Amino acid sequence: MRHPSPDLVRPGQESVWDYPRPAIAELTDVHLRILFDGRVLAETRHGVRTLETSHPPSYYFPPVDVDQAMLALAGGSASICEWKGQARYLDVVGPTRRANRVGWAYPAPTRAFACLTDHIAFYAGPMDACFVNGEKVTPQPGGFYGGWITSAVAGPFKGPPGTQFW
Repeated sequence: MRHPSPDLVRPGQESVWDYPRPAIAELTDVHLRILFDGRVLAETRHGVRTLETSHPPSYYFPPVDVDQAMLALAGGSASICEWKGQARYLDVVGPTRRANRVGWAYPAPTRAFACLTDHIAFYAGPMDACFVNGEKVTPQPGGFYGGWITSAVAGPFKGPPGTQFW
């Protein structure tokens, strides 16, 4: 399948079509915040973002910046990323609701992704809200990918039907 034409990149934006493949991870000092069930689940300025061609960034939080009391190991099987290694999944538990398998971490990532060790990423969709520098994010389309879309990234983004082989 042919790749789509990249969207126009406006001032202050990055194109996901300029992101590398294979993926990379890099430290970021942007302000990241997640609300779930009326509570702050995670907040940091010491995150890691992963970048991969056609995907909006995924953000990983240091474990010390996540409310560990709201996490539970998820049932089901692990998954393997060809670049990062084997992921374990987490449920998020709030005072009145639970979201299953909405967080993931790499306890022993590949050497190239060592900075992700035990950091936790979350799907934006099941959360009350996720923010990057105060801007509410839009979840990456599709049920598999965990990218966070903000006005700082230009697409189009992998995830909707017909994009599987981008």
